Amino acid sequence: MANLIDGRAIAEKVYVDLRRQIAELKSKGVTPGLAVVLVGDNPASRAYVRSKDKMSRELGLHSVKLELPAMTTQSELLSRVEELNRDPAIHGILVQSPPPKQIDEAAIVRALDPRKDVDGFHPVNVAKLVSAAADGFVPCTPLGIQRLLLESKIDISGAHVVILGRSMIVGKPLALLLMQKNKDADATVTVVHSRSRNLEKITRSADILIAAIGRANFVKSEHVRDGAVIVDVGISRVEDATNERGYRLVGDVAFDEVAKKAAAITPVPGGVGPMTIAMLMANTVKACRQVL
Repeated sequence: MANLIDGRAIAEKVYVDLRRQIAELKSKGVTPGLAVVLVGDNPASRAYVRSKDKMSRELGLHSVKLELPAMTTQSELLSRVEELNRDPAIHGILVQSPPPKQIDEAAIVRALDPRKDVDGFHPVNVAKLVSAAADGFVPCTPLGIQRLLLESKIDISGAHVVILGRSMIVGKPLALLLMQKNKDADATVTVVHSRSRNLEKITRSADILIAAIGRANFVKSEHVRDGAVIVDVGISRVEDATNERGYRLVGDVAFDEVAKKAAAITPVPGGVGPMTIAMLMANTVKACRQVL
């Protein structure tokens, strides 16, 4: 059976370091500030925002949770973002995705001050990731995956990493991050997606297979070679009459059958998810330090 990569335990290690940095900043009279903006009442988004706000407060950050009605207009949201851009007490801004359909999400991202874009999606930060500039912000889930691998003593350098999925949230930035020329990366990266031919052949060649397509239990035993490391980014609800909630959470990987072949694997929940929030906090502290 594979070694379990415990995202909660590794996130706790991140928080120990962050608490030290935050105490140091507060001793200089500065408190890192994070503003999370939620438009509408999507239940999953509301849960994410609540957990981000809760962790901000636990760490002693200045936390602002801005909940706007579902009918908020593009111009109203832009004006709230501009207020946060100008607010010196706010170092990081996150507008929860997805917004209601009347909102142009790309325009909102472009309106953020790149120095406060702790989600790492502003074109300036994407360019900094491409050029490996140290002062840019890397999207939180890719950054969390890299940290999971490093903390688990999994050698990324020279490894063949196959990423299932090409989104701007995970697949693309993760590929850019892991192929960088430095001691924490140096991987050979292949990105596969719904149009890829010979998918199983490619995924079976992976030393590290990262699934980020949002399709429950898609990755089966035949996709994985013996001894591979598996990182499962997906999270889906599947009906389960034996569960009191009527459903259970699963990832993109058919865990039970893949775990028998893998050297190490992340669970769902408790793997990548906790690291995403930890990296949001880390990016907020970094944003604060960079404006001192």
